Amino acid sequence: MIARVAVIIGVWILGLGVTQARQAEVDSMIHASSEYLLLDRGLQFRITKAINSMYNFDFPTAERDYAVLALQYPDHPLPEFLVALGYWWRIEVDVTSEKYDATFVKYLDRAIAKAKTLFDADETNKEAAFFLAAGYGFQSRLYAERKSWTKAAWAGRNALKYMELSRGEEEFNPELLLGDALFNYFSEWIPENYPLLRPVMALFPKGNKQLGLQQLEQVANNAFYTRVEAQYFLFRLYASEEKEPFKALQISGYLHSKFPNNPYFHRSYARHLYAVGRWPESVQESKEILARIEEKMPGYESNSGRYAAFYIAQYSERMGEMGEAKKYYLKTLSYGEESESQESGYYLHALLQLGKMAAAEKDKSLAKKYFKEVKKYAKRKHPAHQEAREFIKKNKL
Repeated sequence: MIARVAVIIGVWILGLGVTQARQAEVDSMIHASSEYLLLDRGLQFRITKAINSMYNFDFPTAERDYAVLALQYPDHPLPEFLVALGYWWRIEVDVTSEKYDATFVKYLDRAIAKAKTLFDADETNKEAAFFLAAGYGFQSRLYAERKSWTKAAWAGRNALKYMELSRGEEEFNPELLLGDALFNYFSEWIPENYPLLRPVMALFPKGNKQLGLQQLEQVANNAFYTRVEAQYFLFRLYASEEKEPFKALQISGYLHSKFPNNPYFHRSYARHLYAVGRWPESVQESKEILARIEEKMPGYESNSGRYAAFYIAQYSERMGEMGEAKKYYLKTLSYGEESESQESGYYLHALLQLGKMAAAEKDKSLAKKYFKEVKKYAKRKHPAHQEAREFIKKNKL
């Protein structure tokens, strides 16, 4: 529970909030776009291809353009931050892998250092506060994933510090509203789901989940730099917390169509198709995922394979194609072992189904082996553990 909450807080304190400024300041900044790169519409037009390439996992193309941007703006944190964001998406497809951690942190450190120089020179520089909050927030999120609690807490405190300097004034720029949206949602969600944290959360301003969702929708529809990040949070929240699977499907489907080579969006789309009962389409996407893993396309790896193989196995079993079902349940196990995900629900359920199939084929020895594996990897209170015990008892294995 502690690990999950730490990650949630790491997400929450990303700090891409907006600044407290008088409306006159807002108007002047909008007209003087050269002051803040985030408001430079010409720049946005020039780097659209680079950002789209990044989200489509064409990192070489994106980083060539980011290098040009760094030459044009050598003292600005934006180029390094965008490169770091690309490494975050490399991490996102399999957060258990640490091979990109050092590079991700290196580019964040560079972005933070440049933002700090700008902020020290002018503490009213709202763009500098934006990048400081975002940089420290992403660091906190990574360190929480790695269970480096001291580092996560330190980066989190820094993110909160700069987030406080960048909250409010929704009209300023939709780019800077994401932090307010996450703050509003999770500051209410955390105490609802983790009562032990209520005294801690009482120290912070009261949030509003519905307002947070509305703000996320606003960012998703109107922002440039943070649009995709908002859409990412939206489909995850709609799928897991808000119980709105069709909304999650709509967003993930859009993202997959726009960035067809992004493995995270691809497997999310397959998952949401599966969740709403559009199984043949889910199977089609899942087989494409497995083919791309075989082709070694960037980002397609065992973690995505575990998802895809499981959906195909489930559909095959429903169709009575037990040979195909067994084949893909075994693939689920293979991919799960490759990604060291033996405690995941898909891995455990694949073991259960294989055990039931072996029992139906009168192979008690093999059935016992699969159920023993379930009990080995699942905690006793896990539904898979309970189902394995009940099946063993009922069938006298």
